Amino acid sequence: MSAILVTGANGQVGFELQRSLSSLGDVVALTRVEMDLASEASILAALRKHQPRVIVNPAAYTAVDRAETDAGLAMAVNADAPGIMARWAADNGAFLIHYSTDYVFDGTKAAPYVEGDAVNPQSVYGESKWQGEEAVRMSGARHAILRTSWVHGYHGSNFLKTILRLARERSALNVVADQIGAPTSAALIADVTRMVIERATAAEIPGDLSGTYHLTAQGSTSWHGYAAHVVREALAAGIELALSLDTLNPISTAEYPTPAKRPANSRLDCRKLMDRFDFRLPGWQEGVDDVLVRLRPAGN
Repeated sequence: MSAILVTGANGQVGFELQRSLSSLGDVVALTRVEMDLASEASILAALRKHQPRVIVNPAAYTAVDRAETDAGLAMAVNADAPGIMARWAADNGAFLIHYSTDYVFDGTKAAPYVEGDAVNPQSVYGESKWQGEEAVRMSGARHAILRTSWVHGYHGSNFLKTILRLARERSALNVVADQIGAPTSAALIADVTRMVIERATAAEIPGDLSGTYHLTAQGSTSWHGYAAHVVREALAAGIELALSLDTLNPISTAEYPTPAKRPANSRLDCRKLMDRFDFRLPGWQEGVDDVLVRLRPAGN
């Protein structure tokens, strides 16, 4: 067993993991065609072929609203597949990194959520991710479950890129202002994942670091505050926009109904992760600004 196997090679986090994990050994990054998480046979065939010593699973069914009417596929990918990988890891001595979400909570707590808070998912997506967590825990595999939120990156589709596109196209825009969280870059998630693997698999580290951890950038903002930061930084960089900060309008969740309920409070307390692995996480603005720099057109 030598390879590090990464699922979801074309996703935001999967893309960055191929960069961050390359220093740890051979990385085998698989697309949905090569490892279909809706198929137990496909999952097991890939694991048997590559015999990984570490499995990193960022792949997920992330169409939150569509999951409300597509529960079977969401559960297969988000709940069943992690359990299949975890049981194989337990049987074969591999270490598993699995990613989860703030959506396992109902968002009604006034303070940031800690790992031991009671879960209460309000959507099919949230329920599927919670069941995936539980399957990993019950497998007996050495593992780290990393809950994150509001993921963005240079690669793939995300809120940051959507706001930048709409700001070029529209002279006014309404954005929800009563949901709070921490925009977290895929690059940060990938870099922290590397550190977790290094520490958790090092023979000289006593004890088992398996467990559930929260991983987000630090600080918090609303979706409207996030959008305002993107617009402000883009304008400061000389990027031509149709939108101005004055025409970026805050609205309530009630004014923007969606099929799946979103948590009003998505803040996650990351002190357990930082203390256990001895590092500090940056503020959310740093990751957003890094992506904006990479997305900036030539000449700006």
